[in-house]
Amino acid sequence: MYFSRSLLLLSVSLTAAGLPGAAAAEPPAATIVLPAIVVTTRHTQQPLVVTADPKAPAQPMPAHDGAEVLKSIPGFAVIRKGGADGDPVLRGLAGSRLGIQIDGECLYGGCGNRMDPPTAYVFPAAYDRITVIKGPQTVLHGPGNSAGVVRFERDNFRPTRPESALFASATAASFGRIDAVGEARTGNPAAQARLTATSTRADDYADGAGQAVHSAYARWSVNASAAWTPDDRTFVELATARSDGEAAYADRSMDGVKFDRQNYGLRLRRTALSPLVAEAEARLYSNYIDHVMDNYRLRPLVPTLMMPGPAVSNPDRLTTGALAQLVLTPAAAGRVTAGLDTQRNVHTVRSTANETTDRYEAKARLRDAEFLQAGAFAEAAWTLAPGRRLYGGARLDHWRATDRRAGVALSMMSLAPNPSAGHTRTSELASGFVRAEQDLAAGAATAFAGLGRVQRFPDYWELIKNESAASVTAFGTAPETTTQLDAGVVFHRGPVEFSLSAFVSDLADFVLVQSAVAKPAGMTGTRSAVITRSVAATTRGGEAGLAWRWADHWKLDASLAAVHGENDTDHRPLAQMPPLEARLALDYAEPRWSAGALGRLVAAQSRFAVNQGNIVGQDLGPSDGFAVCSLHASWKPLPPARLSAGVDNLFDATYAEHISRAGAAVTGFAQTTRVNEPGRTLWLQLQITY
Repeated sequence: MYFSRSLLLLSVSLTAAGLPGAAAAEPPAATIVLPAIVVTTRHTQQPLVVTADPKAPAQPMPAHDGAEVLKSIPGFAVIRKGGADGDPVLRGLAGSRLGIQIDGECLYGGCGNRMDPPTAYVFPAAYDRITVIKGPQTVLHGPGNSAGVVRFERDNFRPTRPESALFASATAASFGRIDAVGEARTGNPAAQARLTATSTRADDYADGAGQAVHSAYARWSVNASAAWTPDDRTFVELATARSDGEAAYADRSMDGVKFDRQNYGLRLRRTALSPLVAEAEARLYSNYIDHVMDNYRLRPLVPTLMMPGPAVSNPDRLTTGALAQLVLTPAAAGRVTAGLDTQRNVHTVRSTANETTDRYEAKARLRDAEFLQAGAFAEAAWTLAPGRRLYGGARLDHWRATDRRAGVALSMMSLAPNPSAGHTRTSELASGFVRAEQDLAAGAATAFAGLGRVQRFPDYWELIKNESAASVTAFGTAPETTTQLDAGVVFHRGPVEFSLSAFVSDLADFVLVQSAVAKPAGMTGTRSAVITRSVAATTRGGEAGLAWRWADHWKLDASLAAVHGENDTDHRPLAQMPPLEARLALDYAEPRWSAGALGRLVAAQSRFAVNQGNIVGQDLGPSDGFAVCSLHASWKPLPPARLSAGVDNLFDATYAEHISRAGAAVTGFAQTTRVNEPGRTLWLQLQITY
């Protein structure tokens, strides 16, 4: 019913857009390559890898953070908390199961309640490329990435003569949203420099029923880098970044009033060292996150039993890391990347239950956890015969974690002795994969199958933030092991692109987070706790995508994504699994203008496990299906300029994602079961590229 209704709505949308009609016709003799003016979905163009241009205008509205931009890739969903800082979910897996790298660096948030996932510190248009590798099919980009890896990357350039470039973009939208980004690059063959500045803000948005959602935010960032390239084989870069902001949340009793990030990075690369060594690279980086949340600056102060006064929590996290790797070419048909990587995380926190009488900034920071990882890895690509390739890799990681908490906070006002205080634990974890690819149909198609295994060390939220079933500490939680089979096909011939990928996964010692667990409190009372526990689980699903230029100037895009999970220990569905989702887009493009429509269709979800989930959120119950239609248009009045406009949620539907966080009671706002999505949203964007 939802799908048929949505197809009807999409047809109405296309009519409303005023697109020229097109009679059925034979495909043109020469395929027209349509400009990437408005991106409605991103498809797999090589096995298990998706790349996207974050600077391209997109529908839904151009993204203001890393999670929002990933929503357009089949297989991704986002756990909404407010107007910003949602958590990305790939194939039903979230948190540290999904590796996020920014310019090759690992970044982790500071908030114990996931106000600031790594993608919260990403303004997409400040980067040149987003690369997604689905599943455990690489070992090059850090440890424990069982769901996959997302890389936000900037391109390096060494001009042959002095040159400069400028990119600027401004977006205005409903609910007071204003985005701006400016980027300037200049250089010559010996040295280059790049400066990028971004700003984004929005007021509280309203859902389709006109109800305001506590969701306002404001963010800014500055990135700068300088590179030295004395010849075409040498690259040395020093980079730095700074960002901050604030965000209101509709799912909790506190808001984020500070998201300060300070970054420094050094990168060295030398190519063509010898016939065997094609490349040598080294990286050093530091990421410091200073995060503040409170219950009074972005909302009215309402005293509660948990927070009777103006309360503040101030966690921070320092991540330092390094990488050294070689790219070897032992034979013409083979390429091997081998190296070492390491990272160290130190997390501290300070807080107050009453900022008026006990200021948090006057308190000492208390170190609660330390993590150290050191890994060795090797990954090879080998051409066995024309059109037949084999990939494989392995890595070994040493982990060490120390619990520095003297006590465990059971509430803002209650502290219990920590049974694991001062304890250090270590683990040696192995991961690897192998994948075969075979070209078919004279190179028009590639079939692939890969088997991967990842051992993931529990993260800060699983070990430190939560309790276990039998104790107030979960510091003894076992590492998680994922074994996954991926298979599929990628096809590209003439006007048609098609991809299909399927997976089945076994998750041993899956780290499940369960809320509302009754535990003793005092002599006779009970309290509600959040615990970490290990279960056996399985998941399966996949994605399909089709791009078809079916006539002059016309293009059809379609995608389908599904995931199914089982908690085999509890004999119930695995929580936080997004429902079946389909997207259908139709675009018409001339050399200087384009227009189109997008329909998003999401099925109802009747499989759930209330109060079970991950470090981000837990299931709330069943959810209804929904259909959302959107329109867009774009015009290039001059070669350097592009004006894009659109309307999202054209029919002003009132809906929420199945994996959304629960709506909280915020004074002045209606409480909802889930955090509802924005209603009808108009947007306009101007881009200039010089």
